[in-house]
Amino acid sequence: MTAAERREQLIAVARGLFAARGVEGTSVEEIAARAEVSKPVLYGHFGGKEGLYAVVVDREVQELLSMMRAALTAGQPRALLEQAATALLGYIEQNPDGFRILVRDSPLGSASGSFVSIIGDVATRVEHILAGEFATRGFDTTYAPMYAQMLVGMVGTTGQWWLDARDPARDVVAAHVCNLAWNGLARLETEPRLTHEG
Repeated sequence: MTAAERREQLIAVARGLFAARGVEGTSVEEIAARAEVSKPVLYGHFGGKEGLYAVVVDREVQELLSMMRAALTAGQPRALLEQAATALLGYIEQNPDGFRILVRDSPLGSASGSFVSIIGDVATRVEHILAGEFATRGFDTTYAPMYAQMLVGMVGTTGQWWLDARDPARDVVAAHVCNLAWNGLARLETEPRLTHEG
């Protein structure tokens, strides 16, 4: 195995263990044993468990941000909301282990961590959209950051629940999240559907 292949193997093994047990519940010895290498090989590539964990988390962050950025293409606020919800749920569907890694060590409600940073990045993007929409409708734009946190937090928390539930289907969950976010409890649609395909 080349050095690059060995590095990728160690990342893959560690990713599975971090998803199952978290960084604290995973030992260097276990990673090395599963990869059938000695501990010095792991240390040589990553300097230790923390360095390996940082690489795994960085890859997940980049994947999620890439999917979110690619999804946010529409100009209309409801379409953007639908795209953001669908993209986050799509990431969870395609990368359940990656999402577990991101939320296990930085769950919603904590002040720091990878997932919190991603949610903050998405909320900042949503904030600008909401500020424009608030201005158009005559609402106080100073509340846009708070509403952005509420919307993104709602999608993120629902994503954590859906990670294990997986029922109903992704687009159904996204439609219901958007229904609540867009219409509020007072104007919920009885049969919500996504209005934009993407």
